[in-house]
Amino acid sequence: MTLFDLSGKVAIVTGSTKGIGEAIAHRFAEHGAKVVVSSRKAEMCDKVAGEINEKWGKGEEVAYPVPCNIGVKEELQNLVDRTNDKWGMVTTLVCNAAVNPFFGSTLDIPDDAFERIMKSNIQSNHWLCNMVLPQMIERRDGSITIISSIGGHHGNTVIGAYCISKAADMQLARNLAAEFGEHNIRANAIAPGLIKTYFAKALWSDPEILENSTSGSALKRIGAPDEIAGAAVFLASAAGAFVTGQTINVDGGVTAL
Repeated sequence: MTLFDLSGKVAIVTGSTKGIGEAIAHRFAEHGAKVVVSSRKAEMCDKVAGEINEKWGKGEEVAYPVPCNIGVKEELQNLVDRTNDKWGMVTTLVCNAAVNPFFGSTLDIPDDAFERIMKSNIQSNHWLCNMVLPQMIERRDGSITIISSIGGHHGNTVIGAYCISKAADMQLARNLAAEFGEHNIRANAIAPGLIKTYFAKALWSDPEILENSTSGSALKRIGAPDEIAGAAVFLASAAGAFVTGQTINVDGGVTAL
């Protein structure tokens, strides 16, 4: 086995029909994993899974679409059950799906928006991890990666609730690493900086805003989804076998300055 070989791995990637999640699903398949593509819209899951199979399958099915609303516990369980039925036990989980329905002062955030952020960005990850952990314990093999954000490191005046949830995701990874490391299960978080995704479009679509958004980074540029996918492959593979409980900042050097 080479350091970045994912052959024999069965991976669930939530929010994997666009942006960072889609890039991770593609790169997992490229490196040999069986990948479950999941988001709320079935047609998008079918589309991305088809593209992955065509590009990386070499005549075999390597991507399987399972629609799922991460805010509904029963749908998360269905996601795991269908993965087990299709490919067996889950070895690799990437909790990527997240929401941010509010932009503004903490004084103004409605209760339902705050609750949705916490449920989708923290509780759903907690649920899904608990659903796959027994399988990982049985196999004595497991990797969990939670896509957080560098926003979880700093105070924020306009997306405060989102940043609270992302800080909590870092702690969730540390807790899982501490509790389940004896079973050869690793848990880490990736904290992206500004990445060129639809989710972050308001920060890069206007050239002046983009310059302001990237001026505080060492590399002075926006990142690409593939640059997060590379870190995810590392953490899921033998290359990352001694890495657990960590938050890896992939941010162009924002947190270095």
